Order: sequence, then structure tokens, then C-alpha cells
Amino acid sequence: MHNHDHHQNKSSSRIAWAFFLNVTFTIIEFIGGVLTNSTAIMADAVHDLGDSLSIALAWILAKLGNKPASQSFSYGYKRLSLLGSLVNGMVLIAGSAWVLYQSIPRLSNPEMPVTEGMLALSIFGIAVNGFAAFKLSKGKTMNEKVLNWHLLEDVLGWVAVFIVSIVLMFVEWPILDPILAIGFTLFILFNVLRNVGSTLKLFLQGVPDKNLAKKIEDKLKSIPEFQSFHHLHLWSLDGEHHVLTVHIELYADISLEAQRSLKSQLSDELAEFALSHTTVEFELHGESCRDDKSNMNSQT
Repeated sequence: MHNHDHHQNKSSSRIAWAFFLNVTFTIIEFIGGVLTNSTAIMADAVHDLGDSLSIALAWILAKLGNKPASQSFSYGYKRLSLLGSLVNGMVLIAGSAWVLYQSIPRLSNPEMPVTEGMLALSIFGIAVNGFAAFKLSKGKTMNEKVLNWHLLEDVLGWVAVFIVSIVLMFVEWPILDPILAIGFTLFILFNVLRNVGSTLKLFLQGVPDKNLAKKIEDKLKSIPEFQSFHHLHLWSLDGEHHVLTVHIELYADISLEAQRSLKSQLSDELAEFALSHTTVEFELHGESCRDDKSNMNSQT
């Protein structure tokens, strides 16, 4: 329990770091956008403001997710973190669409910004957002992964600004700014859509890992006392903490002591998978399953 709490505290700390760095730099970015007369920087400042709000939401939901289970939420509140991941993904998609909306018209009407100010802000932006992304890259939750894409988008955006500002110091090609902005936005959008898809699947209680499910099935098949199993359901609370339920039919009627021993053996066999919740029901030989058998996964 101590290690689990320590892990959750570290996750919350990483998100807090990302929030304070992002919101501070967003303020600096708005000021810099005005001083450099750069619409690209102003657009990124608005996007970063949305990132800051998303990170704040993720931070709050992550902390609420650590609350213990209650009568109303018997599995606890960890799915709030998953909800935060889904909301943040949607915000990032909307933000990317907004950047594209602003950048595409500039292809036909580009403007020269103050390149020296762009260069200074780009170096600062790469350093701040890069450090925040590095902090979150150590996280394993879906929430942290989606937030990391927020920050990675910002890093790539500032790399684009850095490259453009260097080039524009030597040649007057302002069209490079919207071209690079569109390029990195499409790249990030593609990856975020994949993450949102994974998050949505978990949110709808899809199987979190097919390989893990196959390994669990193989474990169950390897125990000679088990004739078959059905109603095997594997889903995840938040992408990290998985839940398993299964009905197992025994080859023969056995005593309560033998069942107790078999449960202990099964617990040892499943220990390597670090499941957060497991519910196993033994059915004696020939016993009818009380649940509907028309919609179950049966294995022999």
C-alpha cells in the first residue's frame, strides 16, 4: 500500500510540475507574442492556455482518483483519471484544429515577425516545455501519456519557431512559419487520435491488453482441475489497474478444503499479472451457470 501511494503521489507531483511550468510560460508567451508581432506565437499562447486548463483538470481528477472506495463508487475513483485523459485528448484535438484554422490562411498571406524575439522565445519555450515533457515521460498512466503529448506538441512547435526564426534572419520566406506549424500539428494530431482511441476503449471497458488476456487464459488452461471457464472479463480502471472476473467449472466435485487449496494455487498463478481486483467463481461439475450462457467466452 505504501508503494502504491508513493506511486500516486509521484504521478500527482509530475502533473503539478507540468501545470506550473506551462501556465507561467503561457503568460510570458502572450507578452512575447505582442512584442514580436508574431501571430504564430500568439496562436501558440492560446493553445498553451488550453493546455494549462487541461493539465489543471487532469491534476484535480488524478488527486480525486486517489480517494478510497465508497458505497456509491465501490471500485474507487480511479476512472476519473481516465475521464481526465479523454477530456484532455478532446481539448488537444480541438486546439490542433484551431491551430490549423489559423495557419492555413497564412499560406496565402504570410507576415514577417520580429525574428530576434522569436528566436529568444523559441529557446526558452523548448527548455521549459521540454523539461515538463521529460518530467511527465516517466509517468505510466493514460492521463500522463496524453498530457505528455500536449507538452510534446509545444516542444515541436517551438522547434519549428526556432528553425523559422533562424531562416528568416537570412532570407525573407515568412511562408515557412505556417508550413512548419501545419506539419507538426498534423503529426501530433495523428498520435493524439491514437491515444484518444485507446482511452475511449478503456473507458468503454474494452480489454486493455489482448496479450495479457491470452496469458491469463493460458494460465487457467494449465490447471488440470479446471474443466473449462467462461464469463472471463478483463477490463481496466485507469489503464494501469486491471480487473478480472471469471467463472471456472471444475472437473469433479471437491471438498471445501480442496477448493480453498485450489483458490490459493490460482492466486499464486495470477500473482505475476498484478491485477487490482479479481473475482473467481467455482462451479461444480455439471452445475448450471446462473448467468446467461448466450453471451460468454467459453474455454476448454
